Amino acid sequence: MPAGIIAGSGLYDIADFETVELKRIDTPFGEPSDLYRIGRLNGHEIVFLPRHGSPHRIPPHRVNYRANIWGFKELGVNRIISVSAVGGINDRLRPGDMVILDQIIDMTGGSRKNTFYDDEVVHVDFTEPYCPELRQFLINAAEEVDLKIHPSGSYVAVNGPRLETKAEIAFFKLIGADVVGMTAMPEAVLARELELCFAGIAVVTNYAAGISSKKLTTTEVIENMKIANKHILKLIKQSLPYLHKERKCSCKDALKEARL
Repeated sequence: MPAGIIAGSGLYDIADFETVELKRIDTPFGEPSDLYRIGRLNGHEIVFLPRHGSPHRIPPHRVNYRANIWGFKELGVNRIISVSAVGGINDRLRPGDMVILDQIIDMTGGSRKNTFYDDEVVHVDFTEPYCPELRQFLINAAEEVDLKIHPSGSYVAVNGPRLETKAEIAFFKLIGADVVGMTAMPEAVLARELELCFAGIAVVTNYAAGISSKKLTTTEVIENMKIANKHILKLIKQSLPYLHKERKCSCKDALKEARL
């Protein structure tokens, strides 16, 4: 089975990725953000999708998350690694740091299409929003190449497209958020509803509002993401052999006993 990679701001292609086919997928939920890039990386089959399109044209609150995740499923992907740029809230995080996420706080306010089951009562377990098995693969891979990562972190998802206020960040810090971003939800829950494994690599590209005295700019985000790209690639390459192992996690059975 091919592995899926979806990435956002500052990561629109993957170095050394050999594209074999560009695939347009029609889904019941509309068009995905872009064509899926199907190819090989270090001899492993990969499906890559730029979350915001290429060129970057779709703001986070208008990404068709359902179509994106559905397209991966249709292409035979059962494990997805999501790469995203985030603002650092936790004092221990610095621009350039990478976090293997383990929790999510959803503050998008229900403004996004966040389920495939509008006409059916389905309640998937979301206690662990990121696949523990896939997370451990990434942590193992980082250790093998001596790459410094933070092995856990809570992502607070906001709607955007505006950046946050100083007071909002202070509140998010109070409730336990480590980083802030605009895309983890509903990506993660949609993957769970399709019984896909989903893991998140968050790259801290700037301090969140009020953490430093500097004005927040998109230029800073893109520049720091470009610097981090070589580390992201190193981590993904090292993790690829793991991604084709048999799945032993509960993600593959997420719909079992979830329907009423």
